[in-house]
Amino acid sequence: MAIKSFKRYEKKILINKEQYDNLIPILLKYMDYDEYCKDGRKYSIYNLYYDTENDDVIRYSIYKPYYKEKLRLRSYRTPKTLEDKVFLELKKKINGIVNKRRVVMTLGAAYEFLESGKRPQTEDYINNQVLNEIEYYLKNNPVYPKVYIGYSRKALFGKEDRDFRVTFDSEIMARRDDLSLESGSYGNELLEDNMYLMEVKILGAMPLWFANILSELEIYNTHFSKYGDEYVKYTLERQNSDLRRREKIC
Repeated sequence: MAIKSFKRYEKKILINKEQYDNLIPILLKYMDYDEYCKDGRKYSIYNLYYDTENDDVIRYSIYKPYYKEKLRLRSYRTPKTLEDKVFLELKKKINGIVNKRRVVMTLGAAYEFLESGKRPQTEDYINNQVLNEIEYYLKNNPVYPKVYIGYSRKALFGKEDRDFRVTFDSEIMARRDDLSLESGSYGNELLEDNMYLMEVKILGAMPLWFANILSELEIYNTHFSKYGDEYVKYTLERQNSDLRRREKIC
């Protein structure tokens, strides 16, 4: 197993295709594509989000508390076997600062850990610390797979500051059935046509050149959460369905 840990601010901004097309060439003067975006191509991310029966995790998160956390299983390709590698992530947000801790393991080991509590064995001290955190979370939160969310991503990092990253997500698909990474990405679109979710990931202050570019292109902060917006849409659709059913009865 291997671990990665991230601590940063994240800003999410919805932009349209015209803004996207104007922004990319300018960013490439200051930034490079990351290693997964060969020749500027997009790559895919697949996630299973874990929540309680009553969706307590996302319902609490929507109120923007000082502290929140969520658990997800992530892959960068559609797993074909239980031996394929995946990331088990515990993402925490404290007063706007994102801290993401994750461990790499096989898909089979992840399912066993999440479903039966069978902990993967490792001699690595840091890996064990992360597994302790996830194990504690699972003991205090009766969660299971609730939502699949997959999307395509294009990512860049600063030429002078590699910790400054900007990503663009599109084709964001979500579903609440067939909850397995092996099934690939399909479901309901979360974004309107020709829209992109831009995420700005920074350790400190936003570079002045980047702030100026956003101002020139009239790109402003918006609030968007993949899981949060999926839950809101799901809730509204369920309420509308219940209303139509009552109208038929009456």
